[in-house]
Formats: sequence, structure tokens, C-alpha cells
Amino acid sequence: MNTVNRIAVPLRTRVFGGKAPRWQGWLVFAVLLVVWEAAVRLGWISRAFIASPSEIVVQLKQLLVSGLLWEHLWASVRRLAIGWGLGTLLGIVIGLLIGLWRVARGMLLPLVSALFPVPKIALLPLFLVWFGIDEGSKVATILIGTLFPTVIATYAAVNNVDRGLIRMGQSFGLPQAAVIRSIILPGAMPGIFAGFRISVSIAITMLVVAEMMSAESGIGAYIANAGALYQMDQLLAGVTLLALLGIVLSWLLGVIERRVLRWRE
Repeated sequence: MNTVNRIAVPLRTRVFGGKAPRWQGWLVFAVLLVVWEAAVRLGWISRAFIASPSEIVVQLKQLLVSGLLWEHLWASVRRLAIGWGLGTLLGIVIGLLIGLWRVARGMLLPLVSALFPVPKIALLPLFLVWFGIDEGSKVATILIGTLFPTVIATYAAVNNVDRGLIRMGQSFGLPQAAVIRSIILPGAMPGIFAGFRISVSIAITMLVVAEMMSAESGIGAYIANAGALYQMDQLLAGVTLLALLGIVLSWLLGVIERRVLRWRE
């Protein structure tokens, strides 16, 4: 009997292989900050247009000392958690229904496809009429902005599960519930988590827009007030808080994803 020797061929190209050193990203970030600081201090860029990084840090310290940092941050995080949580939960349910059942796909997919391209920010005035200027309109804005990306991501993830694995499970006599639980859901989870990362970014955008229009507290309200007074250091301090919030949420999603998808390792 002839035997075939299998030889592993290493991936020699630098395009696909290996991990990029983390220090490269930090180096680029540090260089940008130094150039930014120097451009403002030397007068290359007017302070009327942009504040320097050092001025932003001073403003963040003042927010922390005064206690306003936690007031604005807590208001935004609370709205984001409720709106994104409800939108994500509802989006997963609808996405699974569309992906798993033909009747739901025929009824709901055309509706989702028609409403998905509609700019959700345009619905904010309508939510203000329906729910008033209190928390309801803000949560509804975040929810609707989160819902449709989650539905699309969940449906696409379910639809992309290997059909061969599903047929294999059915050939072993697994009931439908077991096929969904043991094959379809684990196979769809990477795509669902990718949808989470997209939807949380959209949720932050919707949060800021809602707070800018009708809120007394929150990062968006803080940015709107600073912009109205042309206080660039405060405005960019608020933008920095949003960036930090996005980084923290992305990190938390990464931690959860690694634990849920530990079976891939």
C-alpha cells in the first residue's frame, strides 16, 4: 500500500501570518499626540479650532474633581446599557426566528430589509413625540439603532452555518432542538459577536445624538453644551470620554467572546 507523506508547508508571507507587536500601535499613538501638542503650542493650529492634549487632560481632571465626570458617565452608561441590552436581546430573537423558521423568514425578512436602510437618527423626533423628552425617547433611539444590525448579523450567522454539520447531526437522529442547541448556535456565535461589536458602536452614536437633543446630563449633553460655548477643551474631553467608553466596551465584549467561544481554541 502506498503511503503519502504529508509535509506541513509553513506560511512564509508577512501579509497573513503572525501578530503585530503592540508597541507599534502605541508608538503611532504617542507620535500623533506629540505632533498634536506641538502644533497647538507653536501656533500652527489655532486654539479656537482645537485644544491641545494637555488641555484636554486638565479638563478631564477638573471633571473628575468636581464629580461631574461620574454624573455624566453614569447617565450615559445607564441609557446605553438599557437601550443596547434590549435592542440586542430583541434582535437576537428576531434574527434566530428569521434564520431558523421559513414562515418567520417570509414574514419578517422583507420588513427588516425595508426598515434597515432608514437612518435611525431621523426617527428621534418621532420618539420625542411618542415618549417625551425623558429617558424613554433616548432608550428607544438606542434600541432601534441596535436592533436592525443585530437582526441582520444573527440571521447571516445562522444562515452561514455549515449545512454539512447540520445534515450530519440529523443523520445521527438528533432532534431539531438538539441540532439548534449543539450545532447551529455554536456555529453562529462568532458572527453574532461580530454583530455585537458593530451594534455597540452604533448604540454609542445614537446615545450621543439623543443626549445632544434632549438631555441635561450625559456625555452627549456635555459635548453639546461645550460646543455651544466654543469651549474646545471641554468638547474634546467629552469626545475622549466617548472613545474610552468604546474601548472599554470593546474590551468587555472581547473577554466575553473568548469565554463563550473557548471551544475554538
